[in-house]
Amino acid sequence: MFHALTSGSLETPGRSYEHVLLDIETLNRHALEGRYEISAVSIHSFPRISDRYHLMNCGASMGEGYGPILISKTVLNEDEAKRKKIAIPGLGTSAYLALRLAWGDVRVKVVPFDEILPRVLKGEYEVGLIIHERQLTWAKDGVHLVLDLGVWWNETTGLPLPLGGNVVRKDLGEELCVQLTSDVRESIMHSLEDPDAALEFSKAWGRGIDDDTNREFVGMYVNQRTIDYGADGREGIRLFLSEGQRIGLVRGDMDVETLRFIGSKG
Repeated sequence: MFHALTSGSLETPGRSYEHVLLDIETLNRHALEGRYEISAVSIHSFPRISDRYHLMNCGASMGEGYGPILISKTVLNEDEAKRKKIAIPGLGTSAYLALRLAWGDVRVKVVPFDEILPRVLKGEYEVGLIIHERQLTWAKDGVHLVLDLGVWWNETTGLPLPLGGNVVRKDLGEELCVQLTSDVRESIMHSLEDPDAALEFSKAWGRGIDDDTNREFVGMYVNQRTIDYGADGREGIRLFLSEGQRIGLVRGDMDVETLRFIGSKG
């Protein structure tokens, strides 16, 4: 998404960009402090920062019938897995909210996202909630599928599963927020139009995956939906957050029906 802005491939007069790469749960925490003018965050965490940030209409990571995956070391059905302690990538992640919507109140332990599958294999946890590239490579690692939360959400709602989004800080002012959103949108479009250069750039953070897996993973989460959420994508976010309110994991005083998306015409 940010290749063109990081590499200087786009002209942004008067605006310079520094690429800060951190895991999503760390970005969620930093957004609480308003540390960055623009940040990726979990949709689950957005209500906690909505007084400080606008949600951009571009930059979506949405599961189109796929998403975070619950895996186990041994074959378990859902009822069995629900009774185990589950390693999760963070309480502020959308993966965790999707888990709670699907399975209710479960026992969890926060584990760095890239350690979850190895620690399930070691037997430290019987069940793990995996995100990122592990969604594509888990079968080769010898673990077992319990539930794909993206499939569950799509079958339940008919909508894509909201996972991540980009936010821009409100104190920059309306005009600059719109301009920065436009820059990010142009960067995403640049990468989709010249995917080879952007994919080569992204390999540096691919955690050792091969080129084909890298291309498949990026295609899952950087696509036309990333340029514009679309009406059903925005509906999915509103439903995801309102369901979070229903179970007490999203602040109840936020009016999700009037949620604004900077750069949206719909």
